[in-house]
Amino acid sequence: MIRALLSLLFACCLAMPAPAAPSHLPLDESQRQWLENHPQLRVGAALQAPYVQLDRRLQQLSGANVELMGWLARDLGVELVWRTYDSQVELEQAMRSGQIDLAPGLGQTPAGLRLWLFSDPYLRVSQLLVGEREGSAAVDLEQLDATSPVALRQPSAVADYLRATYSNLDLKPMASERQALQALLAEQVRYAVLDEAQLSRLSREQEFAGLAVVGDIGFPQLLRVASRRDWPELAAIIDIALRSLPAKDLDQLHERWLQPKYPRLGESAGFWQNLSLLLGVLLLTAAAIIAWLRRQRRRLERQLLDARHALQLREAAEEALRLTQFSIDHSTLGILWVNWDSHVRYANRAAEQMLGYAPGSLADRPLADFQPELNMDRWLDLWRRARNSDEGPLSSETRCLRPDGSWLPADVSLSFLRFGSSEYLVVFLSDATERRRAREALEESEARLKGIASNVPGLVFRLERPKAGAPSDFAFIGEGSEGLVGYSASELLDTGRGIRGLVHPDDRDGYWESQMRALDADRDWHWQGRILTRDGALRWADIKASARVFDDGRAVWDGVVWDITSNKQIELELGASRAQLRELSAHLESVREEEKARIAREVHDELGQVLTVLKLETSMCELAYAGLDAGLKERLDSMKRLIAQLFQLVRDVATALRPPILDAGIASAIEWQARRFEARTQIPCLVEVPEQLPQLSDAKAVGLFRVLQEALTNVMRHAEAHTVAVRLSEEDDMICLRISDDGRGFDTGAKGGGSFGLVGMRERVLMLGGSLQIESQPGEGTTLCVRVALDKEKVA
Repeated sequence: MIRALLSLLFACCLAMPAPAAPSHLPLDESQRQWLENHPQLRVGAALQAPYVQLDRRLQQLSGANVELMGWLARDLGVELVWRTYDSQVELEQAMRSGQIDLAPGLGQTPAGLRLWLFSDPYLRVSQLLVGEREGSAAVDLEQLDATSPVALRQPSAVADYLRATYSNLDLKPMASERQALQALLAEQVRYAVLDEAQLSRLSREQEFAGLAVVGDIGFPQLLRVASRRDWPELAAIIDIALRSLPAKDLDQLHERWLQPKYPRLGESAGFWQNLSLLLGVLLLTAAAIIAWLRRQRRRLERQLLDARHALQLREAAEEALRLTQFSIDHSTLGILWVNWDSHVRYANRAAEQMLGYAPGSLADRPLADFQPELNMDRWLDLWRRARNSDEGPLSSETRCLRPDGSWLPADVSLSFLRFGSSEYLVVFLSDATERRRAREALEESEARLKGIASNVPGLVFRLERPKAGAPSDFAFIGEGSEGLVGYSASELLDTGRGIRGLVHPDDRDGYWESQMRALDADRDWHWQGRILTRDGALRWADIKASARVFDDGRAVWDGVVWDITSNKQIELELGASRAQLRELSAHLESVREEEKARIAREVHDELGQVLTVLKLETSMCELAYAGLDAGLKERLDSMKRLIAQLFQLVRDVATALRPPILDAGIASAIEWQARRFEARTQIPCLVEVPEQLPQLSDAKAVGLFRVLQEALTNVMRHAEAHTVAVRLSEEDDMICLRISDDGRGFDTGAKGGGSFGLVGMRERVLMLGGSLQIESQPGEGTTLCVRVALDKEKVA
């Protein structure tokens, strides 16, 4: 276990933090688009430590190439799918079948160039000459001869290089790097050649701890990242990502995975086994001693706790006895212990003070001294009832005689008590003077309330809810109900009719809804509606009740039902009169618009015809006689100018009475009016109207147009605006006209002056069955919004 912990500590010490991700890679837009289109890349690798190795227990890959590809995936923002193979041949077969996209840790060879696109090298793996530790001088391969055999794995590119470069070497072929090092330890060869990655893996074993690097053969292996030949974009992106990796991070990667490391003394298995055995013996001995000491300590502690507990129980019993006696003596409730012969055995101070006796003078007195009507027969009857009662103490209300002759109203409770072989009747006394006074005051207050309620010209009631969430009920209804609805208060309460039973059937839903809103929110209740009297007469009632909520959740609503029949009739008549006036105004307005349209047509048609004939006659005169007299020609030209002016005046009058553009639809009319407003005021007017708008009735189209005219007139006269926006839209079966300006605005709550423009617009919109909303503040412009319902038959 200790060895495993130390190994874990050693591994944590070797772990180095991953390099910080660059803020961005210098990729162009096409390369970034390529990465977005390929968010997942398949990476193939042959399992070979320390480049790629698999922890089969955790099913997790590690190694230099795995860590490098993790950096690249993070910088490129892609997800890697690893696929491992047992040999380089299987890796190349997977590449040919299109199963992988990337393969890290490959060397560039002529054969590999036909399969892969290779990146720039990212690691340089040296081929080292290993021998026994004999000093610090490096070995020169030129000076070696047949007496110094060299072991290495064959076939390999390194063996081919050494044969071609150093013909003097005696090369011994081996199946693996491990066999080469074992041959070196067995003195079968003088030196062994292997790359620093394999040396880093094997040098951690205790078997090869005595070996050292004595030279470099000068034939390094350059590791590259190979990618698919049909994806040149990926090869270019990999080159950019590799160049962006800091050199110090690659150096740390090389040092962490490829640098040879030799085991230390602390990593020797025998050393730690012996040390663990010694520590185990010491721990067992210490544990045995501690266990024996703990048993002794627990035994002594139990004895001490038992003694302390017994002492605490005794002290608690004595303290409880003293507290009980003190509580009884100082209780505000009078307590008497009475023997079977009705003589007092014990009386506390409260009983002595209530009954007016000096301390200690109540003992041995019979109950008849302060309860004269209690003779022995009645006392024995009370004794038997209290002794045989299974319902608890017997309670009653009585009065007690004091020594000064005064009487004490008291509540008495009798309880039977057996203590040892003795039997007692415990009498509990409480002064009922204040309670009786409160009860009398309450009775007087209730009588006063009933008197006031019965004389109020309405129905007084109280609605109570015992707790939150509980149903409510009427606790009180005044006698004024008989004068209001013909029912007495008892009839309304006993039958459960309440006030709701009086409500007209058509108004019960509104009554119930208003009552439930008030109950749920614990707020005041207000409702107006119709009620029916006993004889079926219809009356209008107004209910107002104020809410009070208590800490325990109880709530009450005190209110009055007023008869507002006469006021309601006046209100209804006034509303009907206003409706008739509005209908009359709408009719008059419709007649006005029709008359304007008729006059406009007559002015345009008849005057236009007359002026046309007059212009024609003038032209004929000019043709016939203008050449005879120069003065006559001048007079005819003046007459033609006057006729042209009269033509324009007739068109202006007809347009003012009813613009012909209205016949083309409200949208076109709004556009036309906005352009006229711009031409007259030089104020830009932005217009937004829908392309397809349901057809409006003539009355609604004219009404909206007149509102627009009045609004633009107000902007011109009062707003001092720089721009105006007019928007016509369809919203939820409504036609909405919104007019906004950025002028000086006004206070909508202020009282109006002598202008009736806004009043006229509002009345015109109300006649159309619509609504007018004005939003304005001083200095922030004004927005006027008109909503009018679309004609249903035309919407369909």
